[in-house]
Amino acid sequence: MSTHLTTPDAGTITRELRTPSPRRTAEELLATVVEGQRRFVDAPAEELLAWAAEEFGDALAVACSMAADTILPALVSQTIPNVDVLFLETGYHFPETLATRDELARTWPVTIREVLPQLTVGEQDLKYGPKLHDRDPGRCCGLRKVEPLARALGGYEAWVTGIRREDNALRANAQLVEWDATHQMVKLNPIAAWSFDDVLDFATTHGVPVNPLLADGYPSIGCAPCTRRVAPGEDPRAGRWAGLAKTECGIHL
Repeated sequence: MSTHLTTPDAGTITRELRTPSPRRTAEELLATVVEGQRRFVDAPAEELLAWAAEEFGDALAVACSMAADTILPALVSQTIPNVDVLFLETGYHFPETLATRDELARTWPVTIREVLPQLTVGEQDLKYGPKLHDRDPGRCCGLRKVEPLARALGGYEAWVTGIRREDNALRANAQLVEWDATHQMVKLNPIAAWSFDDVLDFATTHGVPVNPLLADGYPSIGCAPCTRRVAPGEDPRAGRWAGLAKTECGIHL
């Protein structure tokens, strides 16, 4: 992990999304994946991101849930100042999550782009009935996370995620550079090999704000209605959709 970050400037928060523009074809982007996988098997995150900045420039976005993954915008902003950070404003976030978003914008040179669902919570309640997240969490995630993110990613060639191999079995084999067949773009997982302690240590060392719920029994933070505290010894993601077979919102499937 790096120990060399410069003092950041303030960023911004906007609901304006990047307008899709002509970009490389899927075949051309696949070629960058092949090259990236050859060069970055287990490279330091900073090395991978330096290559990504040169390869994709402002056609790269960071996805951030405003938990511990706030270190990603901080890392990327060192090589791409004011990098676009996509935050899914589902309408169901903990107040602490929104406060973390605001603090990140105040303290780091990033452009946080709030990605909104097509329907407000009230409109969704009218169409599908109240508390869809209790009755059909898969559909709720699809409406409030999966579809909005897919729409927002249309303006980019690559996106950076906070996936870590220790998260769960589905992520155990995550590579640093992958092809995202769903969105037809490059997917970068620079901290795939990091532990949770690595993430927190980095945030502490470099003054990166993280969600205070992480220290209050929430090692994995999603929407408030679908997230509970995790008991000592439980899997870190046991608090997400507790009691259901569901373990992912669908973004990384």
